[in-house]
Amino acid sequence: MSAHTIRPARPEDVPAFRDIYEEAVLNGTATYELVPPDLAEMRARFAAITGVGYPFIVAEDHHDTVLGYAYASAFRHRPAYRWSVEDSIYLAPEARGRGIGRDLLTRLVELCSESGFRQMVAVIGGADNEASIRVHRRAGFRMIGTFEGSGFKFGRWIDTVLMQMQLGDGNTSLPDETVFPGTLYGG
Repeated sequence: MSAHTIRPARPEDVPAFRDIYEEAVLNGTATYELVPPDLAEMRARFAAITGVGYPFIVAEDHHDTVLGYAYASAFRHRPAYRWSVEDSIYLAPEARGRGIGRDLLTRLVELCSESGFRQMVAVIGGADNEASIRVHRRAGFRMIGTFEGSGFKFGRWIDTVLMQMQLGDGNTSLPDETVFPGTLYGG
């Protein structure tokens, strides 16, 4: 039996997301934010992502403690990008190195594929973020580039790594235009 389960996120999970994200902001380069957002802002972000139908999931242990979360969001906000999503994964420090990030990413890829998205892009903060690069590579992402010195945090320049994975038919067939009834891009 797995030591954790993956399930859809709920509004009552947002305080745990905020705590996990605060640690990432203050101690890591996975995000280029410098000041952790407050609970109201995290609630607004959660509502914005889930309100237009993007998947947002959590990993929790058998005590219902949130160990990490992952979500997909718009890669870019122009209508031509509507078939591409960007993934985000954040883990509590005690959850790292236990396969939870892999499980979250695997489920997120499944959900995005089922929803009709065709590309997933990982925008990874820090070329030295080996764990994130490794989990994406093992999931089937390929390296597509590095923005050198694109972020400045902790008194140093940080590279941004871009990885990509085709979902479903990728770009080998035309998408089903009826999948998006207009909620994501205004019609």
